[in-house]
This record gives sequence, structure tokens and C-alpha cells, in this order.
Amino acid sequence: MLIDNIKFNEHGLVPAIVQDYKTGEVLMQAYMNKESLEKTLETGRSWFYSRSRKELWEKGATSGCIQTVKEISYDCDGDSLLLKVDQTGAACHTRNRSCFYRSLWKAEGIEEAVNIGEVVERLYDKVGDRRKNPVEGSYTCYLFEKGIDKICKKIGEESTEVVIAAKNESKEEAVYEISDLIYHLTVLMNYMGVTYEDIGIELMKRSR
Repeated sequence: MLIDNIKFNEHGLVPAIVQDYKTGEVLMQAYMNKESLEKTLETGRSWFYSRSRKELWEKGATSGCIQTVKEISYDCDGDSLLLKVDQTGAACHTRNRSCFYRSLWKAEGIEEAVNIGEVVERLYDKVGDRRKNPVEGSYTCYLFEKGIDKICKKIGEESTEVVIAAKNESKEEAVYEISDLIYHLTVLMNYMGVTYEDIGIELMKRSR
């Protein structure tokens, strides 16, 4: 059994890094013993071992912020695990998305890193929330209210704006118009039930 390849330390534990399977964002780090790893494999949800309480605990059992496990890998030495999960809500008990929300040090001249996968997923979720919970005066709600014809019309208009920006050879203009286009495409995707994961799978097929 592959679990036998895991090298638990002298306390019977192995560190486990938890990562968002869609965006690659590192969410948290905890410890597992053999029993919690077995329960994770059995249930498909993250279980860990609390070193302070000396007991197993299921992530999200009280908060509702469960982690549905998509894949578990182990490193070359077999002494650490990587869990790729579908995170419901926040991973951190502080209600931050990730436990790694504080910066200790950053090299000079380094701009804030942008994870485009995380950005578009958050945009998709925000658009979906506007659809489920309409807000007065929201442009997104207006598009959903008007329906597919209006959404498609806007995509056509924004596509033309992107072409104009390209013809003007203006990077700043192109960035602005492409962002507008991606937003409207995201609205269309949400309207049709298409996810960025669906798009990613299709693009992966084309890159082989």
C-alpha cells in the first residue's frame, strides 16, 4: 500500500501542506498521523492530528470550511505530504483565505505577485454571488437581468475595443480592454454554467 511509503517522524507525525487545487495558492500547514491520513483517504476530506489536544480533527467540522481532497502527493524523501483541495470558505481560523497572509520579508523592487488563476476564480465567485444575491445598482446584476442577448452584445463590443487597442499599439489600453472582455466572458460563463476549470481542461488538451 502506498501509505507505507510515508515516513512518519519519531512522534508518528508527518507535515502536510494544503494547496488550492485550482489556483495553486498555499492555504495552510498541519500535521497528520497514520490514522488521520487513513481517514482522509477514506472520507475524501482533510483530517489532521492536533499536537496540542492530542486528538484527530476534521478541517471544517465546526466552522463549515471543509476541504474536499482532490489529490495527495508525497515528496522525494517520503517525509512530507501535499494535499490539493477544494476549499470551502476560509482555510485559516482568522477567516483569512490562507494562513500565510502575513509577510515576513520581501526583496526590494519586487512587486506584489499576482496569481491570475486565483484572481479569475475570485472574480467568477463574485459574479456568481451577485447572481444568487442581487444588489441594487450592480452592473453584474443588470447583465444577468437583461439575459444572454445583452451579455453577448457586450462581449462583441469589448472584443472590438480589444482590437482597436491592439491597432493603436497601446499596451495600457489593451490591458484595460482585455480586462473588460475577461469580466464579460466571466459573466457569460457563469450564466451558462461554464467554469474556469472547464476552460483549463480544454486548454490542457490543446497543449499536448
